[in-house]
Parts: sequence; C-alpha cells; structure tokens
Amino acid sequence: MSIQQPYLLTPGPLTTSASVKAAMMKDWGSWDQDFNTKTAEICQQLLRCANASEHHECVPMQGSGTFAVEAALGSLIEPTSTTLVLVNGAYGKRLVSLLTRMGRDCDVLAWGDAEAPCARAVADRLAASPEIGHVAMIHCETSSGMLNPVAAIAEVVAAHGRELILDSMSGFGALEIDAQRTPFLALISSANKCFEGVPGFGFVIARRDALQAAQGRSHSLSLDLHDQWQYLKRTGQWRYTPPTHVVAAFHQALKEHAEEGGIAGRHARYRANMQRLVAGMRQRGFTTLLDDAWLSPIITTFLSPAHSDFDFSRFYAELKARGFIIYPGKLTEVESFRIGSIGQLDVRVMDQLLAAVDDALATLGVDDARPCADAVALN
Repeated sequence: MSIQQPYLLTPGPLTTSASVKAAMMKDWGSWDQDFNTKTAEICQQLLRCANASEHHECVPMQGSGTFAVEAALGSLIEPTSTTLVLVNGAYGKRLVSLLTRMGRDCDVLAWGDAEAPCARAVADRLAASPEIGHVAMIHCETSSGMLNPVAAIAEVVAAHGRELILDSMSGFGALEIDAQRTPFLALISSANKCFEGVPGFGFVIARRDALQAAQGRSHSLSLDLHDQWQYLKRTGQWRYTPPTHVVAAFHQALKEHAEEGGIAGRHARYRANMQRLVAGMRQRGFTTLLDDAWLSPIITTFLSPAHSDFDFSRFYAELKARGFIIYPGKLTEVESFRIGSIGQLDVRVMDQLLAAVDDALATLGVDDARPCADAVALN
C-alpha cells in the first residue's frame, strides 16, 4: 500500500507529480543520443517560454540554482565592470556575496524586507555612475514573497544603456517574462521550482553575443558558462556528468507544464492557491508581511502570533504530522514563517492545510494568531 507523502509548501524542492517521479526510474547514458535529444528539447522549450529563441541561448548547469547564478555572474560580467545589485531580501544579498567572493566590483541599492525596489532610485544611481555596466536583481524575493517590479526596472536599465541580469529562480515558469518586451542579458532559474521538476540543475538563458564574449572570463572551471555552452553546441552533451535522472524528470515536467497551459495556466493555479491560503489564514487572525499589491503566487510570509504559547518549531511539527511541510522565516527584524503555493497543489490541498492549521493551533493552545504591534508596523 502506498503511503501519502507530505505536501511540500516551500519555494522548492516541491511536491511533484507521480509521472515526474516515474520518469526517474530509467537509467540514461550521458553520451546517448536519446538523452542528448532530451537536453536539446528542454533548452528549446525553455527559450520558447521566455520568447527568447531569436537572440538567446539556454545553457543548463549542474548543481543547485545558486551554481547557475554564480556561473552567469562569473562568465557574463566583465571583470572591470561594476554591477549594481538591488537588494530587498536574502537572495539579493546572496548576489552581493557571490560577486564579492569573485572579486568583482558591486554597488548596492538596498530596501527593507517589505519594500520593493524603486525604479526611480535605480535611474538616479545609473545616471550618476557610468562605471556600472550591469544591474542584477531577484524576480521573486522568496525570503519575503515579494514580487519585484521587473518590468519597470528593466525599462530603466535599458533606457540607460545597461544590461539586466535577472535571478528568476522562484518565478520563471509561473511568472511571465518576455525577452522581446522585458529585455535582459540573462535570466537564471532552476529545475525544481515552477516547472515542477526535481533538484539537480539550473539553467541560464543568456544573450548569444554575451555568451560569445565570455570566452576565458570565468573564475571557475566547472562553472564556465561559455565552455558549457560551446561543448553542448559542439557535441550535444553536457561538459561534465549531468544529473541524468533529474533531466529526464524535467523533460516530463515540461510536458505537463505545456499541458496545463504553460506559464499562464501555471500562474492561474498558483495564484488561486495563494488567494485561498491568504484568505484562510487572515480569517484565523494571521497577518501577511506584505500588502496585497506585492504578494506573489509563489510563497507568502506570515508574521508569527504574539501569543505566548506559539512556538514555530512545535507549530511546524504539528503540521508535518498532519502531512504538510512549511518553511521557516528569513526576516531579521520580526519572527515569521512562510508557506508556498507552488508544486502539485491546488485549492483543495490549501483547504486541507487550513484545517491542519486549526488543529495545530488548538494543540498548542493558541487562540489568537495576531502578531505583536511592532511586527505589524514593519509592513
């Protein structure tokens, strides 16, 4: 008898379909033509999803999404260029950390956890700083759930003749990004996010001319995006051993993504999940970190109740015992936790989660889920 696995209400890894899991049951040779065909089809479909086939290439990269981000930053940015990083959460800070460790110059525009990057501030900084060649930002800042204003930022970056690098790790696949309308040098994402694959590789959709110019630039052998691209182009194979089972799962996941209606269909389901979740949690007294205008369909941050009997570790354990795994908060100023809306979930699952929240609160003896006044003042 099969055992129901817990639902992963996280920003990835996430709950996958049975057919995606089943796709990993066959072994593949990394040199085999059938496997190489899967890789080629994956890259072509990802380019189509971003409407980027004309001027961009898709380069897969072994490892977690951060591996792909590091590969893009280290390969596509000239060592003498300064990169402006827009920071409003933990993942923007990670961009700064990556550039710093590479010894690349970076400038930072920072906002609070509950604030969105301001296009006017970016325009002012670019106008005053001719040494800045690139702007790097996060599409959906999952430390808060903030959906950042990518279109407005991209317009400013293009108007000032600079290049945009977009970390869309938790957004691409459910959030529309069109290379013809929102110009970018590179978009970076991962297999185990909104396309609903499993962890094991990321990918960079980069403009072809930038990839060509990146020869010999990378600080790393294994993370050299140019060499990965050239080897794939020449042989059809990954440069080093690929995660073959993960690639097969992602190939199946992309089929299911298309069958659901592509980005629009995936977005509609995730948004319905988020709306049901937020409405239900608010009915129970919980408060979201962000106002509705900034909520994403990816993940939502809730402020922890001020009730003296609320303890996140116990709350987490009670929900896990009922089949739901949520995510701790990443805010530094207030206590919080996060609940994702992505993966093989629908509003029925969200209703089951809300019932589990009721049971968990009752077990903890928490009859008031409102946060403290200081936490509410943050948003």
